[in-house]
Amino acid sequence: MTPTTQKALGLPGEGHPFTLLDAWPVPTPGPDEVLVKIMSSALNPGDWKLQDYGVSVIGGTYPYIGGFDGAGVVEEIGSQVKNIAKGDNIMFTFGVNEPEKGSYQQYRVVSADNAAKMPDNITFDQAASVPTCLATVATGIWAHEPGASSVDFPAPWEEGGLTKFKDQAALIIGGSSSVGQYAIQLAKLQGFSPIVTTSSLKHADYLKSLGATHVIDRSLSPEAIAAEIQKLGRPIVYAYDAIADKTTQNLAYDVVAPGGSLVVADFRSQPILAEKLERDGGSKKVGYPFSGLSWPGNKKLGVELFARLEDWLRTGVVVPNRIEVLLGGLNAVPGGLDRLKSNQVSGVKLVVHPQETA
Repeated sequence: MTPTTQKALGLPGEGHPFTLLDAWPVPTPGPDEVLVKIMSSALNPGDWKLQDYGVSVIGGTYPYIGGFDGAGVVEEIGSQVKNIAKGDNIMFTFGVNEPEKGSYQQYRVVSADNAAKMPDNITFDQAASVPTCLATVATGIWAHEPGASSVDFPAPWEEGGLTKFKDQAALIIGGSSSVGQYAIQLAKLQGFSPIVTTSSLKHADYLKSLGATHVIDRSLSPEAIAAEIQKLGRPIVYAYDAIADKTTQNLAYDVVAPGGSLVVADFRSQPILAEKLERDGGSKKVGYPFSGLSWPGNKKLGVELFARLEDWLRTGVVVPNRIEVLLGGLNAVPGGLDRLKSNQVSGVKLVVHPQETA
């Protein structure tokens, strides 16, 4: 029997640290929602950024339950839900303007449109690594609706989505990051080649297994990285910057050919390239996506993406991140976020098991 209260980890107010809440209510699903017993929750840099900058940047209010995505078992379904059944194992992402629906809790309600069934060949921990980071890439390239901030590529299920970019060169900045790994895979899916990425070289073999053709040492200077890219003798028509700091954005923008496209993973960072964009009069298209699939402009894409995700994971079109499980349940989240903030995580996705919280 589902309990009426649970343990959750949230921000009580602006400037507060993440705090364990012992008697947070277990929600009831609405007509188009499901209630999930969360088995694995993923940690994302967005969590520490919301703690530092405030939840108003995504329309949130306090108290705010953290956690952008996770995986678990469906306990109840709403009256209008057709694509998911009680007992299904699903993965899910968060809903914007819904501060109570984060994944740092033992149970949460999920919009059926923002959930996908898990195939049998992946674990809850692997599944939790997928939704938000994959959506961060997909919304920047495939979202077309009003309100999207995308470079407007055709999606793989649309005309030209598998052929338009065949044998054209792409650059992924930060390929070993959780987002960067999905950027490599979606570039491969769309036919880009070569696919160049920057990373610590210790991850080179793994990134090549995902679809990268060239791995450049991220510790090189921007000038040296640009010189390595120029050796390809091919124009970069698309770049995805998964790191999105001032240095990487300027590098990515400068190496993209006129008429090409750049996606920057941090939607708050638009001022960095504003002067160059004005100077060049829009000769290069730049997108600053927000990964929320309930965000205006992303809703239709979210439905289409999640309808295909189970099959993509089963067949290896998309491969989950490699995982590091933090012991201690939700109590381990603050320490994990500190590691993310100080760049002490490389090549893996941190996850916790909410049900293990003491």
